Amino acid sequence: MANTAIFLADGFEEIEALTVVDLLRRAGITITTVSIMGRKEVTGSHDITVIADALIDEINFDDLHMLILPGGMPGTTNLGACKELTDKILEFNEQGKMLCAICAAPTVFGKLGILKGIKACCYPGYEVDLTGADVQTSPVTVDGHFITSRGMGTAIEFGLAIICHFMDGNAANNMASKIVYKS
Repeated sequence: MANTAIFLADGFEEIEALTVVDLLRRAGITITTVSIMGRKEVTGSHDITVIADALIDEINFDDLHMLILPGGMPGTTNLGACKELTDKILEFNEQGKMLCAICAAPTVFGKLGILKGIKACCYPGYEVDLTGADVQTSPVTVDGHFITSRGMGTAIEFGLAIICHFMDGNAANNMASKIVYKS
């Protein structure tokens, strides 16, 4: 089964991170919450503190199939400033392994120069930092080994797109039905 990680930094958008964690765990997809802060307690952009499953230096990136970045400010800025994480993002990109981000977080990929020619979306107003991307306005954009999404209001669709990637459209539709999403 798939093994994923979502990276948390102070200032992350709580709904974007925790919705994905919840949906993937409901679907039986392994997801580890990973702090880049040097401590497991991470405080989101709305002063909600969560305890991550692991610190970034405790995980084995070779065991992961997907890296996920939630948005939020200054969470996105903090993620982009974490060299250990950005080095792994570049490595995953070179290997064609899945990279996912929502809200402002796709700009981390853009600033790393890995979105050239890739269809991607982000929070309105941040498109300038999707360097080289074919910018989209859909709630979720899937292109190659990238899944991007626009913001808190698209977090469920983002999580369902990840489920669809690892399972299939039926599994994503079944999950949507179970959570009474767009019924």
